Amino acid sequence: MKFRPLHDRVVVRRLKQDEKTAGGIIIPDTAQEKPMEGEIIAAGPGARNEAGALVALDVKVGDRVLFGKWSGTEVKLDGEELMIMKESDIMGIIEGTPAKARKVA
Repeated sequence: MKFRPLHDRVVVRRLKQDEKTAGGIIIPDTAQEKPMEGEIIAAGPGARNEAGALVALDVKVGDRVLFGKWSGTEVKLDGEELMIMKESDIMGIIEGTPAKARKVA
């Protein structure tokens, strides 16, 4: 199935967090918080301003981003848990290292 978000919405795949603390303590699944880091896998064309002109998004497919803890709506597409959110819910783009293919299990 293909899914294309509308306007200024993006589809985000959460990236898995480490299961150990810096000190080496293993965190059980029940105690782990959902990660607030993800990879953009689809993006809409952008929003319209007051003049009706299309304003393109600052994020693009493949960007690694940080978002708020309560941001977006969780959906399941093709058996994969994804999030749909507005671009304004994204706090920033993580630059330097590309997103790893680590999915939340």
